[in-house]
Amino acid sequence: MPRVRFLGFSVVAAAAAFFLLVLSFNERPVSVYPKHSQIYSNVIQEEYAPHNYSYTSTIKDVIKQQGAFIEQATSDYPFPNNLKLQNFTLSSGGRPLRNIIITTWRSGSTFLGDIINAVPGNFYHYEPLLNYGIVQIRGPPYGDTAVKNLKKLLNCDYTDLDNYLAFGQTHVYLFTHNKRLWDVCELHQKYCWDPTFLSEFCKLFPFQSMKVVRLRLELAEELLKDESLNVRILLLVRDPRGTLQSRKHRHWCPGAPDCDQPNLLCEDIAADYETAIRFQNEYPTRFRAIRYEDLSIDPYRHVQDLFQFFQLHFHPSVKAFLDSHTKLNSGGTSSTFRHSKSAPFHWRTDLNFSEVQYIEKDCDQAMKLWGYVKAHNESHLREFNPLEVYTVE
Repeated sequence: MPRVRFLGFSVVAAAAAFFLLVLSFNERPVSVYPKHSQIYSNVIQEEYAPHNYSYTSTIKDVIKQQGAFIEQATSDYPFPNNLKLQNFTLSSGGRPLRNIIITTWRSGSTFLGDIINAVPGNFYHYEPLLNYGIVQIRGPPYGDTAVKNLKKLLNCDYTDLDNYLAFGQTHVYLFTHNKRLWDVCELHQKYCWDPTFLSEFCKLFPFQSMKVVRLRLELAEELLKDESLNVRILLLVRDPRGTLQSRKHRHWCPGAPDCDQPNLLCEDIAADYETAIRFQNEYPTRFRAIRYEDLSIDPYRHVQDLFQFFQLHFHPSVKAFLDSHTKLNSGGTSSTFRHSKSAPFHWRTDLNFSEVQYIEKDCDQAMKLWGYVKAHNESHLREFNPLEVYTVE
C-alpha cells in the first residue's frame, strides 16, 4: 500500500514538473497597455510591426532596427525634389517635413490627423498639450511654455518635458495614436517614456505631423517665424453647432467653460478668422484654412489638395485609409470610421431648435465669417444646407 501511494505521488509530481516546463517555454511578456489595433484600421497597422525586436534589445538596438524599418517602408516613396530619406531625418542632419493642424476639440482633427498619419515614415505628435487640461491657450499664463514645448517636440527634444511625460504614463492615449511609436512601446515599456529613447526614435522619421486643439492660431505664429522648423500650418474650422453637439457626449467637457460655452468658442473662431487673413498674406505658402464640412463632403479631392500644400505624396496607404474610413459609421464617439458626407451634419437631428438658437445667439459673427447659415425654425433645421461660400481675405 505505501508503495502504491509513493508511485501515485511520483506521477503527480512528474506531471506538475512537465506542466511548469511547458509554461516556461511558452511564457511571453504581456503588455499592460491597450492594443493600437483598437484605434487603427488593419489597412495600415502592420506597416511597422516590429516583429524582429528582441525583448532584451538595448535602446541602440531598437533605434537601429526602427531605422531599417523606415528605410524599407519609404523605399518607393517619392520624396520632394528627388531628394533622399536622409535629407529629411534629424538623425542624419536633415530637416523633416513638419505639418501642424490647429483647431479645437471635436472639430474633425482626429480624422484628418489619422489621414496624415497613414503616410509611410510619419511621426505623429497627438495633442501635445493634453497635460494642460481642458483650457484654450490664448496668451499668458500658458502661452510661452506651450509654444516652447511644441518647438521642443518638433525638434525631437524630449528633455525637460517632465509634466508631458508624467501625464502620458497615466493617460497612454497621448502616445497610442502614434502607432509607429506605440508598436515599440508595447514591446519595450521601460523605454517608452525615456527622453533619450524618444528623442532618438523621433529623429529617424522624415515626416512629422501634429494636431493641436488647445492653442489659438495667433500664438502659432512663433512656429511659422522659426525658419529652422519650416512648418506648414492648417487651420481646421467646424460649424460651432456641430462642435458643441459633439462635445455634449464627452464626459470631460460639461462644466469646463472653455469647452461648453458657445460665446467662448465663437470668440475664438472669429479671432482665428482675423489671424487667418493675416497669415494668408504673410505666409502664403505655409498657411491654409479649411472647413471640416468641406473636407468631409469631398475627402479625396481635398486630401489630395492638402497633401500638395503639406508637400506629402498621396500614397496608396492614404487612399486605402480613406477607402476604409469614409463609407460607413462604425465604433464609438471617438471613432474615425464615419460616413463622411453625413458625419458633419448630424447635429441637425441631435439638437432641437431651442438648443440651436442658444448657440447661434453667441455665434452670429463667427458663423457669418466662416459661411455657416442660421436655422429659421424646427422644420428648416432638419433639412437645410448650413453651408454657404466663404473666403479668407
